[in-house]
Amino acid sequence: MSQEDVVRIKVDGQAVGIMGLKDIMEEMAEEFTERPDDEVGAELLKRLSRKNYIPSRVKENYAKAFLLEFKKLLGKPYEQEVTGGVEIKVLGQGCVQCDKLERDLMEVMAEIDLAADLEHVREIKEIGKYGVMGMPALIINGKVMSVGRVPPKTKLKEWLEEAQGLRRKA
Repeated sequence: MSQEDVVRIKVDGQAVGIMGLKDIMEEMAEEFTERPDDEVGAELLKRLSRKNYIPSRVKENYAKAFLLEFKKLLGKPYEQEVTGGVEIKVLGQGCVQCDKLERDLMEVMAEIDLAADLEHVREIKEIGKYGVMGMPALIINGKVMSVGRVPPKTKLKEWLEEAQGLRRKA
């Protein structure tokens, strides 16, 4: 099993490595596209349990996380569950602007003492799943905040404080 066969997903706010997720989702894509969510989640759980240890007390949470990934793969609308913390994603392959956005975010996070999950998504296939048409792109708690530019630090601070619940939307 190569490193590429393991995909990291969030289950209850924790990053978990899942073996064979992409292959199984691609196998199921055509047949399960129009099936109800609970049926798709159950089938993903059944198939992925063969290669991955999934504790019985959290199987339902894994099924929800698998379903979310399946919807992303199909390009269907989905709701990202917010697990109490702030989740930030910078989308971009590593150009100067993408790296500047990531650095600016880290500086603002330090300034406002925000502990958040910051991820820089660099793989083009993963970026494509978000449906943005420019880079860098910024996503905070599942919502696209900026595409194709690096927002000023004052705006980043405002958005992060909003996401943290310290500021109300204007």
